[in-house]
Amino acid sequence: MWPDVATQAPPFIFVITGEPSGDALGASLIAALRERVGPGLRLAGIGGEHMREQGIESLAPLSDLAIAGVAEVVPRAPVIFRHVNSAVAAIQAAQPDAVVTIDSSGFSWRIAQRLRRRGERLPLIHYVAPMVWAWRAGRARRVACWYDHLLALLPFEPLYFREVGLACTYVGHPVIESGADKGDANRFRAAYGLAPEEMVLAVLPGSRAGEVRRLMPIFAATLRQVEAVVGPFRVAVPTVETVADMVATGVRDWPGQPIVLRGVEAKYDAFAASRAALAASGTVALELAMAGLPMTVGYRLSRPTEIILDRVIKVRQVNLVNLILGRSVVSEHLAAECTPERLAASLVELIQDERVRAAHRESYDAAMRLLGVGDLSPSLKAADQILEIIAARRQQEAR
Repeated sequence: MWPDVATQAPPFIFVITGEPSGDALGASLIAALRERVGPGLRLAGIGGEHMREQGIESLAPLSDLAIAGVAEVVPRAPVIFRHVNSAVAAIQAAQPDAVVTIDSSGFSWRIAQRLRRRGERLPLIHYVAPMVWAWRAGRARRVACWYDHLLALLPFEPLYFREVGLACTYVGHPVIESGADKGDANRFRAAYGLAPEEMVLAVLPGSRAGEVRRLMPIFAATLRQVEAVVGPFRVAVPTVETVADMVATGVRDWPGQPIVLRGVEAKYDAFAASRAALAASGTVALELAMAGLPMTVGYRLSRPTEIILDRVIKVRQVNLVNLILGRSVVSEHLAAECTPERLAASLVELIQDERVRAAHRESYDAAMRLLGVGDLSPSLKAADQILEIIAARRQQEAR
């Protein structure tokens, strides 16, 4: 129980995200806050299916906000700004104890900026540090102007923000509490009538409409090339609410009689039953690593966005497993290198070469240890830090 709850009202916290990965992170955070506070925790905010399961009635549909790439955001700017204004108005009317924004900096930072410009002094906390070590280092100073505290997922991140005067706490990556390593292969095969010897490949084309639209044709061609080399297989396609209908329509002509999956349990069961994975680059890479499933990743943005990023990005790898380990383990096929030929070659190697598969699994275990497997859960660490900030603010106001 949160000590303050014995003498004061339970906290009221606004939790906001603009993308599916942040929605999953927000749901785990809310569950941890409930564990610490007990009954009475009050919540409001913006999220998706997972946060809804934790009691958040979203002020905006996540599908309006989950957009990747400069060229993709511009046409949707009026919708995004409308939701920013609505969120700011709701926060000012409600006066919560704190606002926690999660990832999706293009959306959430605008909310923080406008709150500060309107003179709001309530605690603003951002969860998931921007990748200033990869590009746009100046964002560290920008976020320091609006936020009181930053919660970082990776152990090397706090230094970048403390240097510009922003309090930053490393809490660990939530993948270690995801249960991605607890999937049931037999349950998956029984559910879909698959024989023990049938090979399954997990294919994850992304969680935003733009990335799904660009990657699905590339992934389809990749699977056709893989099939020509390794023979028949089944395809499991875990997806999320924001793009589920698009994915279900897009896989109809794929090889492997695709099985479209919704929900975390089905996704992790599919991971356990799969031989290898083909995935969009993103946080799902850590889930696959936690599951011990050898993977190759690909990613495409619009050509204008890729040109901009090529000029400003400071790292040549974006896969989190590679970044955590400081070496290349997972093959990454980005931008113009994201072709069916390259992806198929990597995927075939993961399917056929046992030495490569073993090296991947060993490296994945090392990455998970660095992320804090076996320690206090990241969500509880984050919840504790948020509650500490709220308690300190209440004590200050009481003086």
